[in-house]
Amino acid sequence: MRVVRMTAVAIAAMTIAGTVESATGALDLMPVPAQLELGASALVVNDAFTVVTEGQGAGPRLDRGVRRMLRRLSDRTTLFFANATFLDLANHADPVLVVRADRIGRVELGEDESYRLAVTEGGIRLEAVTDIGALRGLETLLQLVVLDERGVSLPEVSIVDRPRFPWRGLMIDSSRHFMPMEVLRRNLDGMAAVKLNVLHWHLVDDQGFRVESPALPKLHELGSDGLYYTRAQIREIIDYAADRGIRVVPEFDLPGHGTAWLTAYPELASAPGPYEIERSWGIFDPTVDPTIEATYTFLEVFLAEMAELFDDAFIHIGGDENNGKDWLANPEIVAFMEANGYHEPLALQRYFNERVLAILTRNGKRMIGWDEIFQNGLPKDIVIQSWRGRESLYESARLGYSGILSNGYYIDLIHPTSDHYLNDPLPADAPLSADESARILGGEATMWAEFVSPETVDSRIWPRTAAIAERLWSPGAVRDLEDMYRRLDRVSLRLEELGLLHERNRPVMLRRLCGCRDTAALEVLLGAIEPVKVYNRGRLRAHTQFSPLTRMVDAAWPDAEPAREFGRAVERLREAGVTDVEDRTAVRRSLEIWRDNHAAVAATLTGSPGLTEILPMSAALAEVSVIGLEALSVAETGKDITRDWFEDRLARLEAARESHGQTELVVVDPVVSLVCVAAGRLAARAEECRPADDAPTAAGH
Repeated sequence: MRVVRMTAVAIAAMTIAGTVESATGALDLMPVPAQLELGASALVVNDAFTVVTEGQGAGPRLDRGVRRMLRRLSDRTTLFFANATFLDLANHADPVLVVRADRIGRVELGEDESYRLAVTEGGIRLEAVTDIGALRGLETLLQLVVLDERGVSLPEVSIVDRPRFPWRGLMIDSSRHFMPMEVLRRNLDGMAAVKLNVLHWHLVDDQGFRVESPALPKLHELGSDGLYYTRAQIREIIDYAADRGIRVVPEFDLPGHGTAWLTAYPELASAPGPYEIERSWGIFDPTVDPTIEATYTFLEVFLAEMAELFDDAFIHIGGDENNGKDWLANPEIVAFMEANGYHEPLALQRYFNERVLAILTRNGKRMIGWDEIFQNGLPKDIVIQSWRGRESLYESARLGYSGILSNGYYIDLIHPTSDHYLNDPLPADAPLSADESARILGGEATMWAEFVSPETVDSRIWPRTAAIAERLWSPGAVRDLEDMYRRLDRVSLRLEELGLLHERNRPVMLRRLCGCRDTAALEVLLGAIEPVKVYNRGRLRAHTQFSPLTRMVDAAWPDAEPAREFGRAVERLREAGVTDVEDRTAVRRSLEIWRDNHAAVAATLTGSPGLTEILPMSAALAEVSVIGLEALSVAETGKDITRDWFEDRLARLEAARESHGQTELVVVDPVVSLVCVAAGRLAARAEECRPADDAPTAAGH
């Protein structure tokens, strides 16, 4: 076999999926494997494809995983496999694919997920220590499938792969907006496809208590509006996840974010109440009283019940954003603090955490919580989930505590994929020793649900979370943004095979908004706008749990590809001095399309009151495009311009940044660059030519 041998560093340097090609075309692997050898030939896949499983790990979970793989392979290729291919995984004399697992894996932190995959002209062999590792290899195998004019094939390849971090998660918030079972199932399938292994399930917050508690039934009866998961449904999700090698870690947020708890059991509150489910978003005062024994008697019952229901070793207690107001306003709590030397609410919260930790320990569970639970002196087996940033994560690691990073992975904040991709829990220059570095367990993407519904949540999770999955699985040296985006486009289409709605929900929403079939003009507009970033959506307009999430802002991409490609082309033109004909043509064509699109958008709005809020964005896009075309022409011809021209164009572009319909025009900065190129030396020292500063990105819950 002629091979190209690549270590982890070489994969990054050679951009494995971009420049290393086999006879069957470019590889579209995500996450990128740890090691790969690429040959010159290919294996043709046809109707005679058969599989056998072997080894002590060849149990029901692996068999089901193989059958899911076969179903997807058949559906994608339209190959008609024989019944025995699906039904018999043991008795084929000359199988095309042999899958071997040495033992049944445990769905727990640190389990072996490594695998070896070899494809030759004569067949495929997948070997793993555990059946979970074999499942990860099956996902890689599906990503290797090539469809072209020659039919279906797999490139000749040898892969040795393992995850960089053992904790690779996605948090889904079911409290703010309830997420039905089908949402969870399809997202678990998406997680498995990109090798994520933890579903962090945020089940309790001010806006809803979403888990059935037979022992304390008022919790789900009064705290959920009837929207909660039964114990049977929770077991179904746990089993569904385990079948894909994914852990389920539940979160029951305390002592703050306590409104739903106290709606059911107000006698545990720090303030008199009355309490009802919170319908809006923010940080609220209701907090359980940590000074009364009734609180811990209650939690003994509840946590014992949840420890029995959930299999994972960890229970997440939240612990975040307790403002302490109700504690400090309660004379009895203040007296308790003074008597015990607790000089601030954080010290009292440590007391609460220690009591809860003791309950969890008695029930065989480990504690995980947000940054606020961390105080030196707590047992070292707790895990800190950092939303404040790497420095707080590193501080806890230096003191002997394990942690995971979520800061920088807040996908609800609508940052571009590149920001998440380059955000590393443990970059090469991390100021930690080897022992301290080993305490960085990985990270989690967080899908807070204030502004998502079951219809839109997939579009906020995917495909960006696939890039986060690569950051947590692949070697740290894999950082090529352009190639990441190329592969991400392919992965996004494959994720649709699993029933995810991130691609298909947008045209459905646009047809509903305009009451029409021709949504082309709206699609063009969406290529240049995105939802506002960080927490600006809540600042621009008040929302509640019942507000519509069906507007243009909800249909918009978090990372609009047309705008991104336009920006890259402008960047290349600026670097090359507007000499590249291909980029120049692409930039001009985009600007012309956006300039001319406004009239079509205005026509589409007829009879569509839900779209009128977006009309100013369309008008602004047309004006920005006219300025961009003018600047491009000036840059091409070398025509002299005045300072007045320069300042006028920049002022008009700045005005175009104004948000409408809680969206923002994301092509303004590239057009500013064009104006600066046109201005030449006049703009060389101008502060105006710097891109607009990003808004603060501190992440709250």
